[in-house]
Amino acid sequence: MKATTMGVPIQILLAEDNAADVRLVKEVLKDSKVLTEVHSVSDGVEALDFLYRRGKYAQAPRPGILFLDLNMPRKDGREVLSTMKEDPALKDIPVVILTSSQAEEDIVRAYKHHANCYVRKPVDFQQFHDVVRRIENFWFTVVELPGVDGEPKGG
Repeated sequence: MKATTMGVPIQILLAEDNAADVRLVKEVLKDSKVLTEVHSVSDGVEALDFLYRRGKYAQAPRPGILFLDLNMPRKDGREVLSTMKEDPALKDIPVVILTSSQAEEDIVRAYKHHANCYVRKPVDFQQFHDVVRRIENFWFTVVELPGVDGEPKGG
């Protein structure tokens, strides 16, 4: 039986434009010991629409965590991170940068904009699978995430 957050799945927003990476992340998390629900968007504009519950995302749940690629079309992950961390309504959502970028300036900028961690995506399939599993183990079994809608659990 999967552990849950008070019977409610952890809502994950995956902002990633590579369909293969989306499939892999979803596949790894499907087998998680923790109940999760993964929502994916393929560009930064959609990510912000989801976060702000605009347009087709008007009924979207508030994510408990965001997995964010930096290199996406329309608005890149850098802009998404900056926008959400400047907004009091969104800045408490943990952000895991999950990207292929190895640029030192991206790492520095991500942390300056309050990313919670920066993880490079390995090119090798098995290594990528293992990295996602480690992220899952840390964020869903070690770390305490806020309750639904950013409210304290049981409050």
